[in-house]
Amino acid sequence: MSVLIVLDILLAVAALFSAAFVRPGNPEASFGLSDSVTIYTTFFFVIVVLFSSHLMDVYDHSKNIRKREIFVNILFSTVTSFSLLSVVYYLVPEIVLGRGVLLLSLCFFALFQFCWHSINFVGKNSFRFLQRILVLGTGSLAADIGNIITSSKRNLVLAGYATSYGGSMENGIDSDSPAVPEDMIVGTSDDLLETVKRAQADVIVVALAERRGAFPLRDVLRCKLNGIQVMDAPTLYELLLGKLMLESITPSWFIFSDGFRKSTIYSKCKRAADIVLSITGLLLTLPFFPLIALAIKLDSPGPVFFWQERVGNREKLFKLYKLRTMRQDAEKGTGAVWAEKSDPRVTKFGRLCRGSRIDEIPQLINVLKGDMSLIGPRPERPEFVEKLKLVVPFYSKRHFIKPGITGWAQVRYHYGSSVEDAFEKLRYDLYYIKHTGPFMDMIIFFDTIKVVLFGFGGR
Repeated sequence: MSVLIVLDILLAVAALFSAAFVRPGNPEASFGLSDSVTIYTTFFFVIVVLFSSHLMDVYDHSKNIRKREIFVNILFSTVTSFSLLSVVYYLVPEIVLGRGVLLLSLCFFALFQFCWHSINFVGKNSFRFLQRILVLGTGSLAADIGNIITSSKRNLVLAGYATSYGGSMENGIDSDSPAVPEDMIVGTSDDLLETVKRAQADVIVVALAERRGAFPLRDVLRCKLNGIQVMDAPTLYELLLGKLMLESITPSWFIFSDGFRKSTIYSKCKRAADIVLSITGLLLTLPFFPLIALAIKLDSPGPVFFWQERVGNREKLFKLYKLRTMRQDAEKGTGAVWAEKSDPRVTKFGRLCRGSRIDEIPQLINVLKGDMSLIGPRPERPEFVEKLKLVVPFYSKRHFIKPGITGWAQVRYHYGSSVEDAFEKLRYDLYYIKHTGPFMDMIIFFDTIKVVLFGFGGR
């Protein structure tokens, strides 16, 4: 997806300047690269068309399985871009484009984008660009990896499975009764290179739950030196699903794995963005607070705001501020419990606030104070954290960065209300910590707007 977005940025700039070139007589279309207005105009144009593309699922591989879907999504994206840019130009008239230039720019971009995405689609689905994957292993882990490969929308093909050392026991399962379809077992690791050649595989994925005494080191190394890509099951899982395979990684994996790095420049820039965006958000929503407060008071007795203790960076406790969405005595007699679907404790207006994320607005104060960031793992209550640390492996690792108002788990997974949900969300949280950076934050930011607009995930 990153390749699609990067080239779309260049195509958006090319479309804008192509439109200006086609209509040279229009005074609003005269551009100069040294002109600061031109830079702002270009910046807003690129941001809006990218956001519209994301909003209309142009970058979602699962929703662009034919050229027709690509065309329709790009068409809807173009209409959305025109609507959003019209609003932007009304609010900021200094950067307005002439109507002719705007329409031409969007038409050019739609044409460029459709051609580029169609080329990428054809290339991705072309046989010569397909990557054939051989899974080393026939146990339950190998079966899971095989299912992930076959259900993936990427240019991957399952070439088959190879047993480890022929008749040896693997993961407690005899190779004579494997957990994978027997007709998909194409060879053994006794001569792994020959098996790879016979299966025409490009990649070997090692999916052995227990490697001690079962890992064919010499054969795998021989394949590696012959140009065959080798990766382990957690790496492929992470690559395809955007989350970590927690049940198959060890503490040493965190030490030797790539990622889990934060540069000083990124941290300072993120903090600056947090301050600017949180102040902007508070100023924009401040005029609506009297109406929101009145609605909360009319809906149920009790305060407008409330606070809860949450666990923050390095497990430091802080007070998280929210608009009240439950009855004042919601946890009387029960203590801290997770919110459920159609939770009877939630008020009528509170349900609307939760669905639209209005109740989260006061957390911008937490961002200003430095307790939270706009983007990061959601902070959990200390009562839940202590329980989850006992049953969910690596749960405490999510506290090595500041919690956020929104995060990777929030835009990729529904609201959690159980230990199983917490375990699943931890996969996403640790993936974010591993890959944290400006590009990741931008995707989450756009996804959050999409979630708010279409109203899923909140409870």
